[in-house]
Amino acid sequence: MPIRAAVDIGGTFTDVVGYDDVEGTLMLGKTLSTPHDLIDGVFGGLRAADVPVPDLDFAIHGSTVVVNALIERKGARTALLTTAGFRDVYEIGRINRPDAFNLAFTKHRPLIPREMIFEVPERKRADGGTVQELDERRTRAIAQRLAALGVESVAVVLLHAYRDPAHEIRVGEILREELPGAYVTLSHEISREYREFERTSTVVANAFVGPLVSDYLGRLEDRLRAGDSGAALAVMQSNGGVSDVATASGQCVQMLESGPAGGVVGTIALCEALGRREAIAFDMGGTTAKSAVIRDLTFPMASDYFLGGYNTGLPIRIPCLDIVEVGTGGGSVAWLDEAGGVHVGPRSAGAAPGPACYGRGGTEPTITDASVVLGHLAPSGELAGGLHLDDGAARRAVGALAGRLGMDLVATAAGIIAIGAASMANSVRAVTTERGLDPRDFTLVAYGGNGPLHVSQVARELAVRRVVVPQIPALFSALGMLMADQRLDVVQTGVRTLGDTTAEEIEESYRTLEDECERTLASGTLRFGAMEFLRAADMRYVGQEHTVTVDVPPGTRTVDDLKRVFDIAHEQRYSHSAPGEPAQIVSLRVSAVGRLRKPDLTKIREGAETPAGEARTGTREIVFTPGEGAVPTPVYARAVLLAGNRIAGPAVIEEPTATTLLHPGDRAEVDGYGNLLLEIGA
Repeated sequence: MPIRAAVDIGGTFTDVVGYDDVEGTLMLGKTLSTPHDLIDGVFGGLRAADVPVPDLDFAIHGSTVVVNALIERKGARTALLTTAGFRDVYEIGRINRPDAFNLAFTKHRPLIPREMIFEVPERKRADGGTVQELDERRTRAIAQRLAALGVESVAVVLLHAYRDPAHEIRVGEILREELPGAYVTLSHEISREYREFERTSTVVANAFVGPLVSDYLGRLEDRLRAGDSGAALAVMQSNGGVSDVATASGQCVQMLESGPAGGVVGTIALCEALGRREAIAFDMGGTTAKSAVIRDLTFPMASDYFLGGYNTGLPIRIPCLDIVEVGTGGGSVAWLDEAGGVHVGPRSAGAAPGPACYGRGGTEPTITDASVVLGHLAPSGELAGGLHLDDGAARRAVGALAGRLGMDLVATAAGIIAIGAASMANSVRAVTTERGLDPRDFTLVAYGGNGPLHVSQVARELAVRRVVVPQIPALFSALGMLMADQRLDVVQTGVRTLGDTTAEEIEESYRTLEDECERTLASGTLRFGAMEFLRAADMRYVGQEHTVTVDVPPGTRTVDDLKRVFDIAHEQRYSHSAPGEPAQIVSLRVSAVGRLRKPDLTKIREGAETPAGEARTGTREIVFTPGEGAVPTPVYARAVLLAGNRIAGPAVIEEPTATTLLHPGDRAEVDGYGNLLLEIGA
C-alpha cells in the first residue's frame, strides 16, 4: 500500500503523520525528539505511527537542524571570500542602533571571525559591467591557503554578483579544484538581491551549516534505503513549499522555519475547507510559540528573517513565511532574575530532561508543570511517547519557586501560566497590531501540543472571540506538510524607473525567470502535476530607500496598471501614497508552484447537540482563578464527539496527544470535519 508521510522534528517531540492513499486513512505517531541524532527520532516516529518504511512512497521532512546549528553556532569551519575592499562588510553590518538608549547594547556577532575573511581582486558594477577582471592566480593562492587551514566550507560573496555571476562562478571552480572535499556556497545561487550585508550574512549562514545539513539529509536518505524504502524524500522549506534533497542540501537556509511553515500551510487548507479567508495561525509546542497571519488565503511572506531577533540578530534574506516566534512553550522554564522578577522562557527544558512532571530528571518549574499543579492536565495522565505525568515532581518544582517568592503553590502556578500567555499574546500582536491589523477581526487557529490547552487565556489577552482547534492539533504542522506543494522562489534585483521602461521589457524579464524556475523544477527528483507561476515586485517611490513587495495580478498589462497596484499597497502599508510621484521596480519576484497530491479532509458522523453519554469520561478538579479555588470540571473524550455536539465551559476535551481547555464562559461546537469551533467568553 503506497503511503505518504510527513515528519516534523520539534525541540521536544517528533511528529509523524502518514496517509494511506488507498484507504484514505491517517496514521499518527508522536515520540520524544532525539537531540543526539535527530534521525533516530524520525524512525522512532515512523514506528509510533505504524508506518512500514518499505511501504513509504513519498516522505516530507521538516527539521530544526538548521536553526539549532545556527543558534548554537555549531557549524563547520568556514571561510568567506569577498571582493577586495569589502572584507569588513559582514562585521560592520548596518551600523543601526535599534535600542538607542541601551548602554549595554551589543551588535550582531558574526558566525565566522575576521581572520577567516579573504579578499579576492575583482570588481563588477551594479549594471553587470566589469571594472576589474578576476585575478585567478591570487584566487588560487587563497584557495591553497584555505586548504592548509583545514577549512570545511567556503562562502563566496562578490560585489554585484547578483547582476553578473561570471567571476563568482570561476572562483567556485577554483575552490572546488583546490578543496575537493569542501562545501562551497556561491551567493548568486542563494540570493540575487542587492544589499551586501544581508546577502553576505545569508550566504555565510548557508555555508556555516551546509556540511552538517547535507550530511544529515544524506544519512536520512541512506537510512530510508536501508529500510527497503524507495520513497522520494522532500524537504519542507521556510517559504511554505517543499524541495528535493539536492536543492535543500545546496540551499540549507531555506529550512530555517520548515516546521512552523507546515502549520501555516495546514491553516490555509483548513480555512479553505471552512470557507474562511483570514485567520491567525497560533502554534504552541514544547519549546516555542509561533504566530502568523493569513489574509485572503495567501502565504504571509517576509523578505528578511533575523536569526536571534531584529535588534542583535543576523539577517537571513530568503523568501520566508512571516512568522513571529517567542521562546514560550510547554517546556519553558520559570526563573527569577537578580531583582526577584519572574520570567518564563526563553530557556526550555526540551526533550531531555524535559519538564519535571515528565519524571526524566527535570527539576526546574515549567509551564507544563504549572498546568499539572492547576489540574489543567490530568495529574496522573499519559502523554505521547510513553510518558506518565508525575504530579508530585511538578508540585516540588513549582513549590521551590513559590518558596523563593513567598507565595503559595497555586498562585505561583497560575502566575507562570499568566506570564506565558502574555508573552504568547505579544507574538500575535507582533503580526497584527504592530502592522495595523486588529486581532479581533481574525479567527485564531490553535494547534501544537500545547496550543489548545492555553489558547483560551491567550485569546482573552487579545479580546479574540473565535478560535478553531483542528483535528490532531499536536500533529497539525506535520499534517500541513502533506498539504504543501513543491515551490521555488527566485528574486532578481535590477532597478528600473517605470517611466523609463515598458511593460514588454518587464514581461520579458518575468518570462526569463519563469523559464529558469520551470527548468529547475523539471530537473529535480520530485514529480508534480500542474505548474503555476506567481509574480511580485519590490517597488518604491523615486528617492525612497526601502521597498514594498506587491503581488502582480495576472491582469496587470501596462506600466500604469503596475503603478496603481503599488500605490494601493503603499496606502495599505503606510496609510498614505503618492499617485503623482514616479516609482521604481527594484527587484522582480517569481514563485513557481508544482502541485502535489494531498490528503482529503474527511467528515465525521452527525450527532445531537448534547454529546453522547460515553463522550464524558469523568470530572476533574481544576483551578481557573486562584482565589476561587478548584472547580469540578467535566472531561470529554474528543474521539467520541460527533458533528453538532456542543459543550459549555468549564470543560476539558482530551485526546491522546493534546488537551483543549474551556474556561468558564467559553463554548465549543464540533463541526462536520471534527474541528472544535470555540467561542471565547468575556
